[in-house]
Amino acid sequence: MYGINSDDQRPIDWGKTSADYARHRSGPPQSYYSRLRALGIGSPNQRVLDLGTGTGVLARQFAVQGCEVSACDIAADQIGMAKTLADKQNLDIDFTVQAAEQCEFPAQHFDVITANQCFLYFDITTITPLIAKWLKPDGVLVISHFSWLPRLDAIAKATEASIRQYNPAWSAHGYAGETAPHYPGLEAALHYCGYFYYDENITFSRADWRGRIRASRGIGASLSDDEVAAFDNAHGQLLQRVAGEEFAILHRIDAHLLRAGQPDKTERSYRQ
Repeated sequence: MYGINSDDQRPIDWGKTSADYARHRSGPPQSYYSRLRALGIGSPNQRVLDLGTGTGVLARQFAVQGCEVSACDIAADQIGMAKTLADKQNLDIDFTVQAAEQCEFPAQHFDVITANQCFLYFDITTITPLIAKWLKPDGVLVISHFSWLPRLDAIAKATEASIRQYNPAWSAHGYAGETAPHYPGLEAALHYCGYFYYDENITFSRADWRGRIRASRGIGASLSDDEVAAFDNAHGQLLQRVAGEEFAILHRIDAHLLRAGQPDKTERSYRQ
């Protein structure tokens, strides 16, 4: 089963968003990494692989925490930006331009494999056994999401309505806060050992929120340059009407933790 690569025949190209992505999509808040650290994930000297790394948001944070990090993404522009940002932070990360399903890593090599906001784009039947192979016997896969809540947040709701005017094919609208991923076949080689989720208000300026939306699947990754510019102008006018210069957008952060093989009766539970 292949993941999403288009919305109603509109190809999705994350490389087109790289500049805005690097500037306006800083990824999950620090509270997310603190919760992972409390579960022993992201500790110094752990080997971490970040799949679908984009501009290296998770990869760079884990490197800052002292992990030995590898990261891959299919979009060369995204990896180019990730390398630039890592160099600015003097971080040593092994970046690869490669589809996750085509990567080659040693067996039982990683303590942690992460996939933030990207697992739906993978070929599940191919990547699942590879993850099970690459993880150490006690290693853990972390599938996470960091999403605004348009049904609870008025500004996010207004923004989504504007996106749909310019890209009716966009299928990721109306997120209701579900926390269970639907990836058939995932548990053929992996098993759940826990999860957590919580909501947090994330502060934006109007300029930052406009940039965040330009760097989204429904706009920058799908529309032409002219269409993006037209949307962004309309979105800016909308924000002048419905938002102050600075405002908060309610987001949900979730993380699903899985291990390879079958659960051991003595296995430590990660449930919160």
